Amino acid sequence: MDLRLDNKLALVTGSTKGIGCAIATSLLREKARVIVNGRTEKSVNEALTRIRSSVPNAALESFAGDLSRADVADALAKRFPAVDILVNNLGIFEPKPFEQISDEEWRRYFEVNVLSGVRLSRIYFGDMMQRNWGRILFLSSESGLQPPPEMIHYGMTKTAVIAVARGIAELTAGTGVTVNSILPGPTRSEGVDQFVNMLSAGKSFAEFEKEFFEKVRPTSLLKRFATPEEVANLVAYVCSPLSAATNGAALRVDGGVVKSAF
Repeated sequence: MDLRLDNKLALVTGSTKGIGCAIATSLLREKARVIVNGRTEKSVNEALTRIRSSVPNAALESFAGDLSRADVADALAKRFPAVDILVNNLGIFEPKPFEQISDEEWRRYFEVNVLSGVRLSRIYFGDMMQRNWGRILFLSSESGLQPPPEMIHYGMTKTAVIAVARGIAELTAGTGVTVNSILPGPTRSEGVDQFVNMLSAGKSFAEFEKEFFEKVRPTSLLKRFATPEEVANLVAYVCSPLSAATNGAALRVDGGVVKSAF
């Protein structure tokens, strides 16, 4: 299917690895231009090399910097004053007992996982509305609907971005701009591999995966970790002109973990 993304400029935050990198790669395969972002020049350059090996003619731009910081977001806006597509993927997570999560950590999670996307959306939203076309996506999670007890601070932020996306979408009525949130389920990214190492107690990944979906996420219909590419497939469609009727939605690509038809 041709998603009609030729020459559209997309910014994918936190796109040097995992779901973000898969989204960037998927958009590039659809002939979009993509700004790859990571916190350091090293991580960005390594990602560019990997992406070019799989998409040789990729129309790549890059921006190194921590976009959870307001001054860095302002620097990005000076370099790229307008984008057609904004994918707010930047995020952090870590399992931690609730009683050990400090005030500082609660604030940090909100700053990185929520405010980073709010700031960038504020920067680019007005221009999209003036041009009467644009796509803003927030990467949430099934944890936004079912906050995980092992990382409640993370779940809180993912609930927040669903609300933010829906609120901004209300401002787009009757225009060609859409704002949606994407809710992946358990996905095998680099971060999840680290998560598994922390919780597996020496088990192999296959053993951990089987036990995880039997005991921790028993409602999963997929019964395995999704791949980043499976999440990126949905994101690429929602970024495209073909998805014009999809606005203000919280779209699940969660493997059926959320036990609801709605």
